Formats: sequence, C-alpha cells, structure tokens
Amino acid sequence: MAKGQGKVLAINKKANHDFAIEETIEAGIVLQGTEIKSIRNGKVQIRDAFVLIRNNEAWISNMHISPYEQGNQFNHDPLRSRKLLLHKKQIKSLIGQTKQEGFAIVPLKMYLKDGFAKVLIGIGKGKKLYDKREDLKKKEAKREVERAFKAKQQY
Repeated sequence: MAKGQGKVLAINKKANHDFAIEETIEAGIVLQGTEIKSIRNGKVQIRDAFVLIRNNEAWISNMHISPYEQGNQFNHDPLRSRKLLLHKKQIKSLIGQTKQEGFAIVPLKMYLKDGFAKVLIGIGKGKKLYDKREDLKKKEAKREVERAFKAKQQY
C-alpha cells in the first residue's frame, strides 16, 4: 500500500442517515496496549460512538474495540473513552460549532494511515424524520433510474 493511503476498518453508516454532515476532520486516537492489534484485525465498531469535548480535549465515547484474543491480562476495557489527537485550533472550532443548537460531533470512519489508527469525525446537524424520509425517496428514485438505464442498455 502506498504511503498516505489508508485501509478502512469501520464505517458509521448510521451517522450519514441521522446527521447532515457539514465538515469533516481527521483525528489521531490514543490507544493502550493491545488495542491497535484488535483494530488491525478489524475488531472495531463505531456505530454508537460519539465525541465529547471535556477540559479542552476531544474524547470519543462508546466506541467498541474487542479485546485481543492473545492479550491475556494486558487486555483493555472495550468501551472506555479514548482521547482524540487534535490541534487546539481545531478543538476551539469544534466547541464553537457544537454550541449551535442541533449540531453534534460523530465519528464517520476509522482507518489505518501510515501505520497509525485515524478517525474521521464529522460535525453534523441532526436530521428531522421528514428529512430522513426525503433522503430515502431520493435514494430509491436514483436506484430506479439506474435500473431502467441498465435494462435499456441490455437491449
């Protein structure tokens, strides 16, 4: 794999359904012991995870990293809060954007880049139920057009 390209380990599809993502930021993550080995094995889940700002530090909570099978007593707590590595300027920007009503910080993707685990976080505004329905209708209409186009090409 070329330098700079990453191997995607987990994608949060629920985030794009529940939020209108406006901005994304790449963040490093502080890990303990065998966590990176579990992540490299693909044993990570970010579906229910969220990002909090505490004491001018970004923390990701509810991200599940399964214990490493060969890790014995040195294994970690799967649901512990983990610190995200961001610049102070980025954290201040996140604080300012989340002060607005309806905005939240959610992890979108986790991947390996140059041997390091990275998390792509997004700042998004929560969607209303009718927005979700509208998105589903657009998606279904796009699928129908693609099916019709494909069927027309076969004849």
